[in-house]
This record gives sequence, C-alpha cells and structure tokens, in this order.
Amino acid sequence: MFKLVPTALFYFIFISLNAQSQKKTLQAKPTTENIVIDGRFNEEIWKSAAVASDFIMFEPDNGKPISVDKKTEVKILYDNNAIYIAALLYDDEPAKIQKEITNRDIFGVSDHFSVYINGFNDGQQDFRFFVSAAGVQMDCIATEDFEDFSWDAIWDSQVTLTEFGWTVEMKIPYAALRFSKADKQIWGLNFMREIKRDVQKYTWNRIDTKIGAVIPQAGILQGIENIKTPTRLFLIPYSSAYYQQSAIGSGITLKAGLDIKYGINDSFTLDAILVPDFGQTKFDNAILYLEPFEQQLEENRPFFTEGTDLFNKGGLFYSRRIGGGSTTELLLDNQEEITNYPSTVNLLNAVKISGRTEKGLGIGFLNAVTEKTKATILNNDTGQIRKEVIEPLTNYNLFVVDQRFNQNSSITFINANTTRNGDFRDANTSALLFDLNTKANTYSLYGDFKYSSIKTTEDYDGFKTEIGFAKTSGKYRYGFSGKYVSENYDINDLGINFYSNYHNAYANGSYRIVNPTKLFNTFRINQYINFEMDNTSGKLQTGAFGTETKATTLNNDALEFVVEFSPLKTYDFYEPREYGKYVFLPEKVFAAVNFTSNDNNPFTLVLQPSFTKYNEKNRNVYGLYISPKYRFNDRLSITYILDYFNKTNDRGWVDSGPTEIIFAERSRETAQNDFTGKYAINNRMTVNLTARYYWSYSKNHKFLILQNSGYLTPNNTYAQNKDRNFNSWNFDLSYSWWFAPGSEISVLYRNFGLERTDMVEKDLSANLKNIFNSDLTNVLSISIRYFIDYNVIKNKF
Repeated sequence: MFKLVPTALFYFIFISLNAQSQKKTLQAKPTTENIVIDGRFNEEIWKSAAVASDFIMFEPDNGKPISVDKKTEVKILYDNNAIYIAALLYDDEPAKIQKEITNRDIFGVSDHFSVYINGFNDGQQDFRFFVSAAGVQMDCIATEDFEDFSWDAIWDSQVTLTEFGWTVEMKIPYAALRFSKADKQIWGLNFMREIKRDVQKYTWNRIDTKIGAVIPQAGILQGIENIKTPTRLFLIPYSSAYYQQSAIGSGITLKAGLDIKYGINDSFTLDAILVPDFGQTKFDNAILYLEPFEQQLEENRPFFTEGTDLFNKGGLFYSRRIGGGSTTELLLDNQEEITNYPSTVNLLNAVKISGRTEKGLGIGFLNAVTEKTKATILNNDTGQIRKEVIEPLTNYNLFVVDQRFNQNSSITFINANTTRNGDFRDANTSALLFDLNTKANTYSLYGDFKYSSIKTTEDYDGFKTEIGFAKTSGKYRYGFSGKYVSENYDINDLGINFYSNYHNAYANGSYRIVNPTKLFNTFRINQYINFEMDNTSGKLQTGAFGTETKATTLNNDALEFVVEFSPLKTYDFYEPREYGKYVFLPEKVFAAVNFTSNDNNPFTLVLQPSFTKYNEKNRNVYGLYISPKYRFNDRLSITYILDYFNKTNDRGWVDSGPTEIIFAERSRETAQNDFTGKYAINNRMTVNLTARYYWSYSKNHKFLILQNSGYLTPNNTYAQNKDRNFNSWNFDLSYSWWFAPGSEISVLYRNFGLERTDMVEKDLSANLKNIFNSDLTNVLSISIRYFIDYNVIKNKF
C-alpha cells in the first residue's frame, strides 16, 4: 500500500499542474431583455448567467489565489448589438477603495476592472476596456509590445459603490471589436482587477509571468452564436470657432468638418476625415535644438494616433511628415527676402482602412493628401513680389499586410510611398519583417529587411537589415542581435531615421523575480553590451556596456539605477554636418537614479538625478528631473516638473565654411518648468491647466577647427556671434464635457510666445520679463463634436 503513495502523489501533482495550465472557459448567455447599464444588474437574466470567479494574482505575488474577502465574480450576456458584462468586486474595506476622478484614458489613483477580448482567439491582439471605481473609462488596442491608448471606442459603463465593495456594468458594442464571421464564436478572454491601495493585480485566467507573452494566456469565451451584427456606420460632425489676438492683429476663424467611421465588415473599418481641424491639439514643445538632426515631434492629432498599430510596424511611419513643414529650400537673389513662409502644410483629407481576417491576415491602408503650398518673396530693389512653391500637392500612401500564425508569430510586408506633383522628390520604401516564437513562448527569432528608393535629381537606393534571437521566458533571459544599415538608406519622406552607414552588434542578459522577497515586491537586473561601427572607415561610433536595475520595495516605492560605460574612443559621424567628416569623442561614464514614491499617498515624488563624465578636462553633463505631485482629493490635483540639464565644456558644431568646419567649446544650460492642474467636476467633465516655461542658452567660450583626423584644434580668427538664448512659454486652460458617448464640448484658452536672441541672459527673472514683454499670442476656441450612430437614426425614422 505504501508503495502506491509516491505514484499517487506524482499523479496528483501532475494533474494539479496540468489543471493549473489549462485555460478557463466562460459561457456567454443570450438575452432578449433590454439591459439597462446602471451597475445594479436588476434584469432577471443576470441570475442564470454563468460566473467567472477564482481570480489569481498577476503581480506582485504571481500565482497566489485571491482572498475570500476580495472575491470577484463576472458574468457575460449578449444580443445582436453588443456583449454585456457584470462584475461584482468584493472588498472587506470598501471605504478604502481608491477612486480618483481623471480624464478619459488616464488611470490615476483608482481601483480598476477590465476585460481583455481577442475576437479571433489568436493570441496576438487584445481589445482592452477598463473602468475605474470612479467610473472613468480607458480603452486600448494591445499587442505584446505596446498598448495603444490613443484608440478610443464608443461603449457604455456604470459603476456603483456598495457596502460590500463595488460593481461594474459594461455594454461593449460589436462595433468596438473585431471577430470572424463564424456562426459559433470562440474568443480569447481575460478579466483584470486592480486593487490600487495594495498595488495588486488579479486575472481570471492565470498569467504566468515567467512566460514573456501575456495575450496567449487568456481564457476562452464561448456561447456567442448566430449573431446578426448591425451596420457599423458612425458620423462625427464637428464645428469650431477660434478668436486669435497677436501683435499682427486679431480675427475670428470658423471651421466645420466631418469624421466618418464605416465597418466594411465585422473585421475591417474605414476611417476618413474631411476638412480636418486640429486647432485644439496639444502644443509642440519648442526647444533650443542644436543637434545635427531635425527635432522629432510627438503626434497629437487624433486621426494619426487612433488605431494605428498596424501602420506603426517596422518604424516606417512618422505621421508628422503629413502636414508638417516643407521639404524645399528656396534659392534667393541677393536683393530678395522671404516675407511669408508657411510653417505647416494643410492636410486636405485622409483615409485609412484596417482590420484582420479570421485567418489572422491583417491589412492596413492609409492615404493622405496635402495641398500645394507657396512662400512669398519680395525683391527689395524693384518691390516685385513673387510666389514660389515650397511643397507641391503631395500624396502619401502606406500599405501593410501582416499574417499571424501559431497564435504568437507573424510575418509582415510594408510599403510606404510619397509622390509629389511635378519635378519634386518622390520616395518609396518596402520592408519585410518576421517575428517567430516557439509555441510555449520560450524563444524568439526576429528580424527585417528594408529597402528605400529615392527619385530626385540624383536617384539613390539603400537598405537596412537586422536579425535577433532571444530567450523570452523564465527568471533568466538573454538575447543578441545584429544590424547593417547601408550608406544611402533613407526613409525620411514618410518615416524618420537619423543614422545610416553603420553595422551593429548587441547582446543582453537579465534576471528577475516573479514573487516578492523579504526586500522587494519586484526586482529585475539587465546587463547589455552594444557596439556600432561606421561602414566606410571602420571606426567605432558606439562602444558601451551597462547595467539597468529596477525594483519595487515592499512599500511600493519604485527604484531604478542605470550605469553605462563607454571605455573606448568613439567618433561622431553626424555632428560635423558634412558627409565623410567625423569628430572624436572621449571615453565616458553615465549614471542615473530614479526614485518614484508610492502614488497611493496624497503627496508623491519622482526624483531622477543623472551624471555623465567625459575623459576630458571639466567636460561633464549634470541632469535633474524632479516632479512633486499633490492630490488634495479625488477631484483636485496639481503637479510640478523641473527638467534641468547643465553641460560644461560641451563641444559642438557652429558653422561650416568653404574650407573648414567650426566647432565651439561652450556651456549649455536648459531648464524646463511644467505645471499641470486638474479639477474633475465629475467623471465626464473636467477642467485642466497646463503651463510650460522653457529656457535654454548656449554660450561659446572658444572656437575650434575640425581636422581630418577628427580632432579639434584652436581657431583664433573666427569671430561671429553664435551664442544662443531661447525662451518659450505655453499656457493652456481647457474645459471638457463628454455630454454623450463619443460627443464632446471643449473650450480652450491658449496663450503662447517665443523669444530667440544671440545675447545670453543668465538671470531667470530677466528672461521671464523678456518673454512676457514679447508679442504673446492669445487664442480662445470652442469646439463641438457629436457622435451619430447610423442605426439610431435608422430606427428613429
């Protein structure tokens, strides 16, 4: 009898482990009742729906079952229009439930409940819907690499706080999802519950953090059968009014337009904008930019941020190219000057089609057209005025085909094309990407090949290729990759790329804990080595190795420490601004610390000091990022950010002559101050304040000549003033009211100004006085967007 004990024990353990790894299944129940979204579940049908329960901790103590006093139960109903979700979230201390009211898509200090839905059950992409205990909605499209919260769906939810905890009721229309045409639907499904005060997250189907991929670890939703989905056609008309006052005068501008969203079928959607208006988008951060490349700007226009996950594959799409600045340099006679040079190009219209078939084939197409734009040139001798085209009528196309297979692998083809009318520059780029993972998500093989072709006065082609291998699961992980970029690789007509003509080798290894220890809730350390060499000269342009350590304490404060050593002499092939030239860079060491306090506390602090030491006398970089935040209550909070840099004995390009390149040894100092405030009237109505003051200067001490060897020698003859002093001010005060699903009224007051000079002023008060005495621009705008569902109109008429 006792001989059977080991066998029985082994059998028990095997069955237990096997059961633990099996996917949970929830049965959706059909309904013909009218489900009122009020967070109360009064409809009789809820009583007979199947229950999802037995949640398991995702982090920090991965695999630990949820306690009885935090029990969570979820049910799902469906009809021909939507699925309905009811969640009961028990809490033995309901008074401690965190419930900060924030703007949409801002998590804040709140408990959260969310549902992750994968309509194709392919382990590749989730549609995620979150609701906070304050009733604020958040949603995103998620892949293993990225959560895109710029995507916004139209869905309904309601939260109720109770004596036993809180409840959530959600209605998610089929229009917000993508799934196959099958009569019997099988979806990937998971639920997540976050208990903010304990900094704990639980999921219905267990997610093992030793496995790198999260989406394939979802459970299964069954029971949705024979649904007849309604037409997915949505119209979003808008109208805006702007009053602007500046030194050159004042005026009123009226705008109106229309956004269209049409479901071609249950998998593909068409989005179009007619007569676009981006007047209330977030301002760009103007800075003193002395780098050899253009400043890369953040995209804030909703059309180019929402649902663009397919288009962002491969890094060939930089949407600020569309409607950005011109690409043409004007040739002027000595007596001519430019009197009007438009800073942007108007977008005439744009359309995108995207979706995925039930066999995992994703297709994306984006097209945009910008108008012909001219600058005004004055001849000072004759008084004659002429117009010169700085950007012709331009068509931008992006086409993506992405085939998923084996739930966690994909092969992607991308083509980006820019066609300009007339004899202007045209460009075409194609790319093939692959991301192959083992079925258990243990190892990954990835890579790409990209080819660019430019048609201009001198045509040229280039390419870039990369391959990498990584272990993606377990406590110990590693990876290595290699890259080659040719001399003429150029994607800068629809993408953005700074570096070319080099080859690279990279390797890393990491260790992490998956359960708390006596010191840390989470801990991870990563070590890496990175080398880049110029293809033509064979000289090293990057040679570094470093260590990154991240941890969360038992008090839920976050700590991070980074140190990077560059012990070899390297060369910068871009700072000289002339092909074939390079400048020597000495050895250096970089170190940074990041402390972020537990944001459950009313007062929180982010502190990030950094330091770079070069192997050159007095050449250092000091940095400090500090951000205190105070949350007065669930409605009101204020945040201040100081981002400060001081570069001593910095060396950089200042001018290029016919025979020599001039550098300068200089001091640089930058201080950016941001102040934000938020007051939430309720979870659909907020008042927000954003103020930014930026000041930076560059003071040259002595000039230098770049030698062919890459070293710098003194120049005692150059005498031009290349000092810079830069002030920038932005102030936004906005009111937003989401008065109906997808419909918003917003009022914005904007005040901004900018001052550039070659006279360095190191007194902060004097700089502030100068910027506020400059010609500030004031803009007051009102915008109304209204969401119209074709089915609602059809039913009414």
